[in-house]
Amino acid sequence: MQNSRLSRVLAALTLAITSAIAAAEAPLATALVEQRQLAREFQFDGLVEAVQQTTVSAQTSGQLEAVLFDVDDYVEKGQLIVELAATEHRARADRAVADLDEARARLQEARDEHQRARELFSKQLVSESAMDKAEAALKSARARVQGAEAGLAEARQQLEYTQVRAPYSGIVTERHLELGSMAQPGQALMTGISLERLRVSVDVPQSLIVPVRALGEARVRLPDGTWVNAGEQTVFPFADQGSNSFRVRLALPDGAAELFPGMLVKTAFRVGSQERLVVPARALVYRSEVTAVYVVDEQGKVGFRRIRAGARLDDGLIQVLAGLEAGERVALEPVAAGVLLKRQREGRVDE
Repeated sequence: MQNSRLSRVLAALTLAITSAIAAAEAPLATALVEQRQLAREFQFDGLVEAVQQTTVSAQTSGQLEAVLFDVDDYVEKGQLIVELAATEHRARADRAVADLDEARARLQEARDEHQRARELFSKQLVSESAMDKAEAALKSARARVQGAEAGLAEARQQLEYTQVRAPYSGIVTERHLELGSMAQPGQALMTGISLERLRVSVDVPQSLIVPVRALGEARVRLPDGTWVNAGEQTVFPFADQGSNSFRVRLALPDGAAELFPGMLVKTAFRVGSQERLVVPARALVYRSEVTAVYVVDEQGKVGFRRIRAGARLDDGLIQVLAGLEAGERVALEPVAAGVLLKRQREGRVDE
């Protein structure tokens, strides 16, 4: 049984070595060390915030008769969230309707009196003073109707205030009053946030705020490691006295996956550009704490060279800060290049 396993392991090792030797004997695939103009960026931690975060307050007085949602509940825009006692407000609305009906009846009576007075005045059967009184009574009746209409509108508005509805779709984050509590105008009832529009708040040092404001280019890293370009950028026009930093808000694009208010994310602000050497990331070799590449010269000789690598780019390239020069070539198949280098050192490859 053990012999069988050992045989399989040896066979696999032999196959791997044979494949590496065959790859080494084939022409090595190489890539040119290029010099590119790259963005110069600084990274900072940012806090994800909801653009819409609101505390709904009472706009009239009344006892809480119903609290229909609790913390962490999702609420659709326009849904009823809190209901106040409406008996007194409904009675006021009914009285306002009655006052308006009475005012309209008085207005019709004043119109009739005014019409009769005009007819008699045209026949010179009543004095000018009587005619003036009829006109004044008509104007007063019209004013009473307007006042009654305004009173009814106010009463109905106060009645509507007993039905507190969500201003937008979102999640309840806090309840400020319990069922049976007495609410007064301006008193907080419920706080919520919307997940539809998010932004990131970042503190940027004052030494960088001029290029950050001038260029207006920033990126945000998502939880899956990908970067997205931020939308509108808002720079606060004053610095924090304690840290001498400026608050910057970055709008997130719609559909930014797996981001929620309160999360910390990495942000990158472009402050200029710089020239950097780049090579394909697949050319790098990592041995313990050493980062290196296999350099291939014009005669096909392979050399092992340590480098200092920088940031990884989105297009599969990686920056090289030291160890290489523009125009050199690096092997894209490090395993095959390593085998070829060993064969060259042993003298089994024509120099």
